[in-house]
Amino acid sequence: MKELDMEKVMEDFEKKTKDAHRVQLETLQKILKQNAEAEYLRDLGLNGRTDPESYKSCVRIVTHQDLEPHIQRIIDGDTSSILTGTPITTISLSSGTTEGKPKFLPFGEELFESTMQIYETSFAFRNREYPIQRGKALMFIYSSKQFRTSGGLNAGTATTNIFRHPQFRHRMKGMQSQCCSPDDVIFGPDFHQSLYCHLLCGLLHREVIQFVSSTFAHSIVHAFEAFEQDWEQLCADIREGVLSDRVACPSIQASMAKLLKPNPDLADLIYNKCSSLTNWYGLIPELFPNAKYVYGIMTGSMEPYLKKLRRYAGWLPLVCADYGSTEGWIAANVNPHLPPESATFAVLPDIGYYEFIPLMDSCNGHLEPEPVGLTEVEVGKEYEVIITTFAGLYRYRLGDAVKVMGFHYSTPELKFICRRNLLLSVNIDKSTEKDLQLAVQEAAKCLILEKVDVVDFTSHVDGSTEPGHYVIFWELASELVDHNVLQDCCNRLDRSLTDAGYVSSRKVGSIGPLELQVVQRETFRKILEHFLSLGAAVSQYKTPRCVGVNNKAVLQILVTSVCRRFLSTAYG
Repeated sequence: MKELDMEKVMEDFEKKTKDAHRVQLETLQKILKQNAEAEYLRDLGLNGRTDPESYKSCVRIVTHQDLEPHIQRIIDGDTSSILTGTPITTISLSSGTTEGKPKFLPFGEELFESTMQIYETSFAFRNREYPIQRGKALMFIYSSKQFRTSGGLNAGTATTNIFRHPQFRHRMKGMQSQCCSPDDVIFGPDFHQSLYCHLLCGLLHREVIQFVSSTFAHSIVHAFEAFEQDWEQLCADIREGVLSDRVACPSIQASMAKLLKPNPDLADLIYNKCSSLTNWYGLIPELFPNAKYVYGIMTGSMEPYLKKLRRYAGWLPLVCADYGSTEGWIAANVNPHLPPESATFAVLPDIGYYEFIPLMDSCNGHLEPEPVGLTEVEVGKEYEVIITTFAGLYRYRLGDAVKVMGFHYSTPELKFICRRNLLLSVNIDKSTEKDLQLAVQEAAKCLILEKVDVVDFTSHVDGSTEPGHYVIFWELASELVDHNVLQDCCNRLDRSLTDAGYVSSRKVGSIGPLELQVVQRETFRKILEHFLSLGAAVSQYKTPRCVGVNNKAVLQILVTSVCRRFLSTAYG
């Protein structure tokens, strides 16, 4: 096994980012040359040209919906060169939490390589800041089942396709990032059994765990919430050297049997540490004394989980993972010392071709501005991201809004702002995911004296009333909160939504009073279980922050779980 040469990785990154414009031109040329025979590009009249001017004049900006007919032909088994020069053999599925159903997207070897390039780049910078020793990582990673499409292609979530790649473990081991859990746990058929065994494996390897990670912050929080419930049983398993009967999968049982031996001293140590903690503060470093940091995606819809994650992490730094999506990777975190709220991501100019639509003037009713190139963006301005990938996505709207915070040489450092299509809107108002998040944070201050946290939240536009209005769903850590306090929360939610269209509409009554609906405990766990039942992987799960009318199953879970309702009186 060849160990990663971190100095070389950083040198390569520095070299490319010093001349990002040239690298972008070469990358576009490489993508278009490789896919010159693709039917999609031929039909648009590109005729083998690879310069950006011809490309932009022939190829229009598209959404996933525009590409669905082409992707469906691939799924159905058409092996001709539809989107790429060579046939696509694997399909990735998004989590489905944004739209209510998963998107199908091409997956190829280039996407695996760009994933590893991102991982290796960020690891090199991270390890310079927080050096780790030879050891293992407690990685809460889960692989859902792959399946065959109607046309015989392999299909699975993006994380599943990455984790199942034959080179994945080997490449991660080269980064000193070997998961402490055996493959049978990662690829287990039942998430709950896999989670339990991830925790158990971590405890068995506690002295050599160098960091704790998952794809999303939510998954780490969820794992240690489960630990709070199961720690005594985990101690019993270690003491007796016998796996709990809650784990019924034969392959997981066999793998765990090789690791488990009676160890009463370790069981007593863990038991005493857990018994001495106050509100589980510092749980992670107490369990794993050599861990250097906690790692995962912590921006955007993950920010609400940071408060609880910090409680578990104690004095360990939270390090934000990289910026990408099911469609493809974009940027690496090369400033790992920054807290998640300030995290920025430096675009790798050689893994895709990027354009950015300025957002400053795009919401005033005028024509949308022309996109600018990677090196033409301006510090302090916000943009929507457009990507062109090796896997057959051309001038594809990612749907993300980002802000340019600075430059790493000539490549921009981006801050993720929000998903642009996650909007609450009744008429002229446009309240984004970020607007909602900030409003919830502000309203939750009313709960400080009650010593109650907002466990999770989402929203919905109720158009069945006249006028329509926003509905915010909260799950609270305790249902015993005073009525007047929750009414204050509701009013503050309403007042904290500051979009100009929303405020003016509330004042004239063209949007009705905001409604706060408190749901029963475990409601958001039911939503997670729903997406898992559809084949989503926990590694990709994000709580949907805006539930549309077409997302009937999730809406039904929420509506049937409501236990208290409040209407805002903030605007009289």
